[in-house]
Amino acid sequence: MKKAVFLDRDGVINEVLTDRVKFVNKPHELYFLPGVPEAIKKLNSFFDFIFVVTNQGGVGLGYMKESQLHKIHDHMIAELQKEGATIHEVAYCPHKPKAGCDCRKPNSKLIEDLSKKYDIDLFQSYMVGDTDTDIIAGKKAGTKTVFLGKSDPLADAIFPNLISAVDWIIEDARELER
Repeated sequence: MKKAVFLDRDGVINEVLTDRVKFVNKPHELYFLPGVPEAIKKLNSFFDFIFVVTNQGGVGLGYMKESQLHKIHDHMIAELQKEGATIHEVAYCPHKPKAGCDCRKPNSKLIEDLSKKYDIDLFQSYMVGDTDTDIIAGKKAGTKTVFLGKSDPLADAIFPNLISAVDWIIEDARELER
């Protein structure tokens, strides 16, 4: 079975609620957080797959069309690829925040569906996010969890940003292999 890292998008890969951008509704509004391409490239060297799993309620709320979301994700993947960093697939929930769907985090359907599709061992995989909903989704799916921020009592590890978390994730994954 394969190993993967599942990354939330907004607040993990790109800026959100900053001076430059409130929400990403167009490709040119996507600004990578510092060190993100380097971090993903480093994760690519150890893990079989890197996925993005993201709630995108803006589609369900009518702030953008699903086709626009695809353009944002295509842009993100292409820009990362220019830096030698690969995202293998983006899975998203387009539903309104209170729609009651199975795919919106904190539910784990996005992670579980990717796991089945790519034959992922969730026990040897990681969910990285910046909200409780990300951590809960990872726990429900059976991954280790990394919280980016100040504190989260449910997470296996806490770091200020993705680049600072990478070495721990790789080292922890090596320990699981032993």
